[in-house]
Amino acid sequence: MRNLFLKIFAWFWATVIATGVALILTFIVEPRSVPSRWHASLIDTASYSGAIAVETAERDGPAAASVYLTQIDHATHMTACLFDAAGNVIAGSSCRSFQGMATHVQVSSKSDFNMKYGIARVAIRLSGPSGRDYIFATELPAGPRAALGINRDAVVLQWGIALLVSGLICSLLTRYLTSPILRLREMSQMLAAGDLSARAGPDLARRQDEIGDLVRDFNAMASRIEELVSRQRQLISDVSHELRSPLARLNVALDLGLQRKGNDPAFEHMQEDLKLLDEMIGRLLTIAKLDVSAPQVPMADVDLADLLSQITRNAEFESQEQNASITLTSAMPCIVHGSAELLHSAIENVVRNAMRYTDNGTSVEVSLTRETLPAGASVRLAVRDHGPGVPDSELQNIFRPFYRVTGARDRQSGGTGLGLAIADRVVRLHGGTIRAENAAPHGLKIEIVLPQPSIRSTH
Repeated sequence: MRNLFLKIFAWFWATVIATGVALILTFIVEPRSVPSRWHASLIDTASYSGAIAVETAERDGPAAASVYLTQIDHATHMTACLFDAAGNVIAGSSCRSFQGMATHVQVSSKSDFNMKYGIARVAIRLSGPSGRDYIFATELPAGPRAALGINRDAVVLQWGIALLVSGLICSLLTRYLTSPILRLREMSQMLAAGDLSARAGPDLARRQDEIGDLVRDFNAMASRIEELVSRQRQLISDVSHELRSPLARLNVALDLGLQRKGNDPAFEHMQEDLKLLDEMIGRLLTIAKLDVSAPQVPMADVDLADLLSQITRNAEFESQEQNASITLTSAMPCIVHGSAELLHSAIENVVRNAMRYTDNGTSVEVSLTRETLPAGASVRLAVRDHGPGVPDSELQNIFRPFYRVTGARDRQSGGTGLGLAIADRVVRLHGGTIRAENAAPHGLKIEIVLPQPSIRSTH
């Protein structure tokens, strides 16, 4: 059955039918499902009919009693039998089914009562006008309320079994429908996190329904995305490598021009542009390396506090002309597991970015703290400048390669639009998160959270 609607419809009706069957079975196997007041009423009815049969048998003989019982059978479709005190049949038909009940009354001298297929069966001891004892057995309709049963134990049993059967079938249906959806959701989360090899399993892809179609479409989409992203990464890497050679030749030509012509403003501008181009190509190669070869990066324990101290000292020294400073607040030590080279590059890009855009005479605030989150111990690095900030709608975009915000943060500031993109990839490679937010009254704050391998004791 291919259509998912038909499957759900069929499962629903299967649940209804199975629940109904379970209720019927509990009714059949539960003889005590007739309440006591119905029991008394049925005994009275059987006593009345039995008294007439006994009186007819003593007055007109067993044949007349048999005629009377046959009339009852034709009128009500309920059989009845009359036995003597020893359990021998006097009148009636199909008396073998009542033989056990008659024997029970003979031995115990008490009436016998049971339910069979929703019909009440009664056997009682009666005395005739002559004083002789008889046993009268008959079938009587128990009525709709008696058939359903209204005593507490029967209701609890029947509804308990109904809920158990319907709950079991519904749980199987729910598992059948939700398990592939949850699996597909897990794969989509892996795909969104950067694992482009994530695919739904072949067992789900073999399903011949709408969910199977969705799984196959998802796998095709993931394969296409992986192919496109791989081509893009390879293109960036190839173009960056190919630009290295002409860039080197341009640098050689520039040096020759400087030797022949001496200092010239045009050569100075050319030298700055070549330097910017060389820096851009280097960062492009870094991004390509992180995207393609990230899993092969060697990892080791790195003291982030020591790394941050070196970066801030170098950045402050290089920005003396800008009349800006760096305020560092650091918890010592802060150990993370990662690549010291990549972490140095990422943090340096963030710090230099803040130094580039902070206003003259202001201070870039850098803090490194340890904290314990539900997921485990981690370190939080915050870098806050006092520059113009970024529009709230652009806070996520500044981590994209070559993305620049119009206004203060443009090419004239000297940036290439790759520093924060590199930082984002390095942080994600180390299992951390990076986010940007505007600080009050103005400025940009970038926070990096990296997990710690373990809580280490220091002396």
